[in-house]
Amino acid sequence: MSEAPLPQVDDRTAIVTGASAGLGEALAERLAAAGWNLILTARGEERLARVAERLNARYLAGDVTDAVHRQELLALAGGRLDLLVNNASTLGEVPLPHLAEADLTVWPRLFEMNVWAPIALAQLALPALRERGGAIVNISSDAAAGPYATWGPYGSTKAALDQLSNVLAAEEPAVAVWALDPGEMSTAMLADAVGEADAAEADPPALAAAAIYSLVGARWCTCEWQAPESGRYAARDFDKLHRHTHEEARA
Repeated sequence: MSEAPLPQVDDRTAIVTGASAGLGEALAERLAAAGWNLILTARGEERLARVAERLNARYLAGDVTDAVHRQELLALAGGRLDLLVNNASTLGEVPLPHLAEADLTVWPRLFEMNVWAPIALAQLALPALRERGGAIVNISSDAAAGPYATWGPYGSTKAALDQLSNVLAAEEPAVAVWALDPGEMSTAMLADAVGEADAAEADPPALAAAAIYSLVGARWCTCEWQAPESGRYAARDFDKLHRHTHEEARA
C-alpha cells in the first residue's frame, strides 16, 4: 500500500473502544499521529495504560456493556466529541460452534457486547456528534454478509449492527455513520477463532487501520476528494491514503 503524509486535525476528539490491542490499537495510533485527542477504553487496564501513555491519550479501563462505564467514558469528552469508534467485540463461544450445537445461553452476552453496547454509546455520544458534525464508525465483519460455517452467532451480531448503522444514518443526517468491514486481520481474536497458524497469514491490523483512517480523515478535509456517505464499506475500498488538506478546526 502506498502511504501519504497523515492529514492533521486540530482540536478533534475521538473515543475508541477495544483500544488496547489489534485494530483498536492500530487505529488509535493513526489518529494520534494525525493530532487527534484520544479517549481510549478496553477491559484490560495494564495494557490499555501502556497504549495510552505511548499515544499521550486519556483512558478509562472497563466494560462497554456497563452503563456506568459508558457514562464515565463519555464524560471524559466534556461535550466535545467528533468521532466514536465502536471496535470492542467478542467472539462468544470458542471454539466457534456450528449452529446445531451452539450454546444459546452465550448469545445474550454476545449481543450485549457486539450490538447493544455500540448503540448505547452512540445514544450518549449523539448530542455532541450532532453539534460538531461528527461521525460514528461501527466495526463490522465479513461474517456479517457471508455464510461462513461456525461464524453464525458472531456474524449475526455484526449483521444486526450493520442494519442498526443503516437506520441510525437515516435518522441522524448530521452525523456520518459508517459500518466498516476491516477484512481478515492477524489479531488475537482471529487466532482464537481459526488458530494461530492461520491467523498469522492474515494482514496486520495496521493496514486496515490506515485504510479506515483514509475514510475518516476525509470528513474534515477541504480537498476535492469527499468522504463517502453513511453506509457499509470494506476497508480495502480505501487502501490508498489520500493527501487531504484539513481546514482549521470547526466550532
